[in-house]
Amino acid sequence: MDSHKEKILVVDDEASIRRILETRLSMIGYDVVTAGDGEEALETFRKAEPDLVVLDVMMPKLDGYGVCQELRKESDVPIIMLTALGDVADRITGLELGADDYVVKPFSPKELEARIRSVLRRVDKTGATGIPSSGVIHVGNIRIDTNKRQVYKGDERIRLTGMEFSLLELLVSRSGEAFSRSEILQEVWGYTPERHVDTRVVDVHISRLRAKLEDDPSNPELILTARGTGYLFQRILESGEE
Repeated sequence: MDSHKEKILVVDDEASIRRILETRLSMIGYDVVTAGDGEEALETFRKAEPDLVVLDVMMPKLDGYGVCQELRKESDVPIIMLTALGDVADRITGLELGADDYVVKPFSPKELEARIRSVLRRVDKTGATGIPSSGVIHVGNIRIDTNKRQVYKGDERIRLTGMEFSLLELLVSRSGEAFSRSEILQEVWGYTPERHVDTRVVDVHISRLRAKLEDDPSNPELILTARGTGYLFQRILESGEE
C-alpha cells in the first residue's frame, strides 16, 4: 500500500454521492474516508488527519458552515465546499468562513477532481519568481517566510490557510504589479473563470488576507486595490532603494 497517498475526507449526507466520490477518487490514487453528517465529519477529521476536505453545506446535526468554522479553529487543511444553494451570497459565506473553493451541485465529478488537484498542487507548491534567495521578505512589521510558508506580524505568527499563503506569495513575488482577478484565479486556483461569480473567490480571499495582515483592513496599505484591474501588493523596495 502506498503510504504517501494523499488522504481526502468526503462529507455529504447523501450516501450515493459519498459512494461515487469515494470510488472515483480512490481510482485516481487518493486514500478516501467519508462522513455522513457534520458531527461525524469532525470526529473522522481528527482521527484520519486528511490532506483535504470535500464538505457539503446542507447536512443534519451540524451544517457545512459549522464544520468549516470548527476546522479553521484547529487546522489549515484545504476545504472545498459543495453547495446546492442558488444564492451567490450563500456560496460566498463558506469562503468567508475559511473554505478555499466551492463547487455547485449538481457538479461534474471531473470538475471536482480538477479542483482537488489544483488546490493540493498549489498548497504544496513552494518558491516563486521575484522571491529573494533567502525566501524571507520583510515589509514593515510583516515577515513572510516562503520556505516555511509562515507569516509573522511583529512577533506573532499569523495563521494563513495554504491558499491564502499562495495568494500572498503570488502578489509579493511581483510587488507593485497589478493582477486582474482572472489572472489570480488562474495562477492560484488553477482554472479560468467561467462565470463572473468565480472571481468572487479572489475577492473573499483578499478580504481575509487584509483582515489578518493590515492594521486597518478598511484602509489597506499592503494589499491594494488596482481600480478597474484587480489587486497588487505595495512595491517592496530593494536594499539601497529609497
